[in-house]
Amino acid sequence: MNYLLYAILGIAPSIIWLLFYLHKDLNPEPKRTVLLVFLGGAFMGPVAILAQFLAMAALTSSAQWPHFFETLSQNRYLFFINVVLFAPLSEEFLKYLVVKWQVLKNPDFDEPLDAMIYLIISALGFAATENLLNIFLMPGVTLQLAFSQALARFLSATFLHALTSGILGYFIARSLFLFKRKNVIFISGFLLAVALHSFYNYLAWLFNAEKIIALAIALLLAAMGGVVGWQFRRLKKQLAVCKIKY
Repeated sequence: MNYLLYAILGIAPSIIWLLFYLHKDLNPEPKRTVLLVFLGGAFMGPVAILAQFLAMAALTSSAQWPHFFETLSQNRYLFFINVVLFAPLSEEFLKYLVVKWQVLKNPDFDEPLDAMIYLIISALGFAATENLLNIFLMPGVTLQLAFSQALARFLSATFLHALTSGILGYFIARSLFLFKRKNVIFISGFLLAVALHSFYNYLAWLFNAEKIIALAIALLLAAMGGVVGWQFRRLKKQLAVCKIKY
């Protein structure tokens, strides 16, 4: 029974944020497409871990799969490189890849706001896998610990994933109106999403129950949340665009 509760607690943060953002969409997306994008994002969780392992293995011969996380925690240089550079880069790319494969050529992608919605859905699927692994791999996990971890990640890492992908989605939407500069706009949005993700990870890396770091993380997420909210409102005014080609 506890394992079922752990699984529910692991998925709950993503589901809550998913319902919140779907409610913002004036023209609801097909449930099947939403589910496929969410599951695609979830599938990318293990892919991201594998990619990070391969990258770290290329940097050191001591990075063996059974002790991968232990090796990272003991080697501060490797841990820093992975958390601040490679993890944000690979994760933002993989979350985007799900939408590129499943949505951008799909008839369901018929208005600019969809770019943000589907990127956020993919990100929340990805975060759900992260949350599940975080809980089930926690040493000596209890129901109380799992609940506190789920709550913490609901307010931090899960929200962060949705926000960075949402920002990238906005840049993709903007590129629809400036098609000749599509690649430049996309790369700018992708690099911004990676930079924000990296900065968050850096702050989390520094965090050791220090109030000033916790405040910095809260301010970063609040600022990003404000930006994404403004982006949503702006794109809602441009719903007339249809039959988008990307």
